Amino acid sequence: MSRPPRTGLVGPTDIGRIVLGWGAFGILLLIHPLIEAPAPAPVLIVALGAIIAVIIVCAFGVVKQAEALAHRLGDPYGSLVLTLSIVLIEVILISAVMLGPGEHGTIARDSVMAVAMIILNLVIGLCLLLGGIRHRGLTHNRTGTSAYLAMLVVLGTLAFGLPALIGEGGSYTLGQAIPVIVLTLGLYAFFLSRQMGAQAADFIEVGERMPVGERMPVGGRMSARTAARSEAPTGGIRAVLRENRREVVTRLVLLVVTVVPIVLLSHDMAALLDNGLGRLGAPPALAGVLIAAIVFLPESITSVRAALGGEAQRVSNLCHGALVSTVGLTIPAVLIIGMATGQTVVLAESPANLLMLGVTLLLSVTTFGAKRATAMHGAAHLVTFAAYVLILFS
Repeated sequence: MSRPPRTGLVGPTDIGRIVLGWGAFGILLLIHPLIEAPAPAPVLIVALGAIIAVIIVCAFGVVKQAEALAHRLGDPYGSLVLTLSIVLIEVILISAVMLGPGEHGTIARDSVMAVAMIILNLVIGLCLLLGGIRHRGLTHNRTGTSAYLAMLVVLGTLAFGLPALIGEGGSYTLGQAIPVIVLTLGLYAFFLSRQMGAQAADFIEVGERMPVGERMPVGGRMSARTAARSEAPTGGIRAVLRENRREVVTRLVLLVVTVVPIVLLSHDMAALLDNGLGRLGAPPALAGVLIAAIVFLPESITSVRAALGGEAQRVSNLCHGALVSTVGLTIPAVLIIGMATGQTVVLAESPANLLMLGVTLLLSVTTFGAKRATAMHGAAHLVTFAAYVLILFS
């Protein structure tokens, strides 16, 4: 099987997206005094519209590089590249806000909860609805998906449930925070080592061919779609990296350089959204939901495209993997910063949000415990997200 040509990895469109993203961020810094609250309504609308347009354009650039890497490296490695790129930048931004002036004790709780509801209900619901209608159901690797959900149940309990029951004022005490940090990071590190090592076969599409030297999932058969994929890796991940080092490094750099301005623009847009939503009388938490949706826009687009292509396990790798990484990295980071700076980190959620998180996890287990995830499952997830939005306005 011949490899695709490596020339032309960086095209004019790629450079244009990078220049657009970073240029927009630079302009935003320059005009910051003009858009500070209370900015005139026309200025606010134009600024928000321009920022969202730039983010969408850059998002498609991220999707392009992520899909190329996914086909070159294969799953779960390809999906991890996009997931960790976005999640790490988001964790850094949340940490930067906590280290800045002012009190931001609930930023981690609000951000992670918004991400959880968006990924588990809105994005996955849309993927299952569209993919289920096109393919009459999506078949995923149940062992891998079950591992994700097991992680989310435990990490969600440590992050949002226990602080409300054993903490003080919704926060862990010092003696509680240290073991929670150790347990969370230890479990997440063990999960990554298994996902990228001995259990990598649990995170590929059902019936997809494994690299040489690795085992096919029990009972798996190669589908016609998988057999036709010309870019599927035919050697182990080390061999793929050795043979395609230049392409992989180039695409990784392009992905990161394109995704950073998306997150930076989204972060700076928070003040504009707070201002605009405040004028409309919308709840403050809605701004966090919108920010989280925009930050994870590249991953959302990639997931929907994967669902339309019948790649159910890639949807799980992107969505469930993103949330596992978000909780597994964000909660320890903010707890460590809280201990170092003396800030109170409030993690305990409200009873209504805890109920929605429990319903969401139960629904996810039910959905992905079936042999096929269908459009009906997708509709249930979308209605659950609508109920979460209803709570925001209550």
